[in-house]
Amino acid sequence: MYQLTARDIRRRNRFYVLQAVYAAEGHTSRQEIARATGLSFATVGNMIAELLDVGVLAELGYDAPGVGRPRAQLAINPERGMLVGVDIAETSIHFDLFDLAMTVLRSVEIPVDPQATQPDDVTELIVRGVRELTGEDAERVLGVGLSVPGLVEPEGGVSVFSPYWHWHDVSLKSLLAPRIPHPLYLDNPLKASTAAHLWFGAGRDVDDLIVVTLRAGVGIGVVIDGTLYRGVTNSAGEWGHTNLVLDGRLCRCGRHGCVEAYVSAPGIVQTLRESDPASSLFGVDDAATITAIAAAAAREDATAVEVIEKTGHYLGVAVANLVNLFNPRTMVFGDLVANVLGERLLEVTRRVAAHHAMSDPYAAVTLQLCTLPHNPSSLGAATFALEGFLADRETFGSIAARRAIRTTTT
Repeated sequence: MYQLTARDIRRRNRFYVLQAVYAAEGHTSRQEIARATGLSFATVGNMIAELLDVGVLAELGYDAPGVGRPRAQLAINPERGMLVGVDIAETSIHFDLFDLAMTVLRSVEIPVDPQATQPDDVTELIVRGVRELTGEDAERVLGVGLSVPGLVEPEGGVSVFSPYWHWHDVSLKSLLAPRIPHPLYLDNPLKASTAAHLWFGAGRDVDDLIVVTLRAGVGIGVVIDGTLYRGVTNSAGEWGHTNLVLDGRLCRCGRHGCVEAYVSAPGIVQTLRESDPASSLFGVDDAATITAIAAAAAREDATAVEVIEKTGHYLGVAVANLVNLFNPRTMVFGDLVANVLGERLLEVTRRVAAHHAMSDPYAAVTLQLCTLPHNPSSLGAATFALEGFLADRETFGSIAARRAIRTTTT
């Protein structure tokens, strides 16, 4: 069994402290951080000293006089550096530049030519987008996080398998590293979206969480006891390729009856095609069709309502299985399908899930839409870059050593 080292524990505590500062959404004190994290005041003080030393935190002064000693107020220092979050989707690549307070400074979006999806083609688009995004600020970038569709091995930055582009064992990090002069951190959209919720969304308030991503691909991120669950090969969360309908529709992974074949954007378009092949709701692409379905359902168009009912039925059954398996406190639904079809889809999903799930686990869970203000995948990807910076041995190791020397000599 893997044993945590002192460095691991220190890094984890650094994460906890900084997460508490972000959660304060303004400023906070050492005492409030100790209460929020459950860490000792001495541990909190040490972590804050390190974060102050590297400029991640800033002291704003003291709170208003009252009973007891005034408390020093702490906040994120947005000027310390910048982070890049890249959401590589099947049809486009979205780039966000964040300051250290995770405020979006600039965004760029580049379409992906469906006829040019070889690794070299996508690499070229990523390099172009990062350069365009960062511009004269490139030297201030602390790291670049990339959300890559499919199965990803994050340590080596390898795209193990992408069913959309038929990639197998593509070392994307190796292709990018010579051309992007920043630390690179890769994982897939499921893990990225979940990281965003852990740091900045519903995961702040609960320890057992499932984040459901519904777009061209479908999957989940699982948080157990406050920790992102990855599985042995980092493939935990491939719920979209679990079986929902025996001998059902052909899925893009090559199997039949997968969840993704029914509740993804292409799956919903297929449901419309089966309901009304000549429907006027078909758009120029899947996203346009989903938007048209939502608008028509708002007018109580019978075909649109039927499509959402059928999709909600499939999604509700699949969600009931998740409730029974994981017993989460909260399930968050995000990305294209959830954002566009919204509460109407979720209402059907709740009704069907309540019928199929075990009663006690379902009574304990809240099903809600994503409320993050940014693209969850790019925000989560930037969060991976933030975590990488916070875990940097050279930066924080030298600080810890200097502080130990100062403590010994005084």
